[in-house]
Amino acid sequence: MSRLLEDAVSELAKLPGIGKRTALRLALHMLRSEEQEVAQLIEAIGRFRTGIRYCRECNNLSDDELCPICSDPGRDRATICVVEQVGDVLSIEKTRQYRGFYHVLGGVISPMQGIAPSDLKIDLLEERIARGDVREVILAIGTTVEGETTLFYILNRLRRFPDLKVTSIARGIGFGDEIEYADELTITHAIQNRQKLDLNSD
Repeated sequence: MSRLLEDAVSELAKLPGIGKRTALRLALHMLRSEEQEVAQLIEAIGRFRTGIRYCRECNNLSDDELCPICSDPGRDRATICVVEQVGDVLSIEKTRQYRGFYHVLGGVISPMQGIAPSDLKIDLLEERIARGDVREVILAIGTTVEGETTLFYILNRLRRFPDLKVTSIARGIGFGDEIEYADELTITHAIQNRQKLDLNSD
């Protein structure tokens, strides 16, 4: 195999969910495509990588300081849905069942991967709640071991807000599942049947 092709396949295979065989198909597809199409793809990726920002309110991806959701005056400012990743926001938005705001943690607590609570945007969440507009926080975090650990850690952090209603999405999402890969009906039921969490329990 050509060394140039090998290099392209090797780089494409580094993407999540892309194996060597799929990477080879993608590389050959780009080789058969018009040069202008490939150049547009490379330019779009370059613009995305250098121009993307994180919303200063919710940590979602944005073109500006505020993402479209946070700048939408029609959203319910009293409710914040806390999720792990940007993909979770997209999955919940597809259901059209939620009209509040979001807060993207940027991951979950995972000592094995070197992710500590300080690496997540939990302080930013507390700052938003401390302003006094938020009445309910929905913890929409995956049911992995790391997700459960993160949920209970955040729950403990939120105990200092006694008037705050804290709920979690109903556990219709199976243990070990990620929200990003759940179907829309499952997410809809999980959002609608969320449970209140007790901030005062030991």
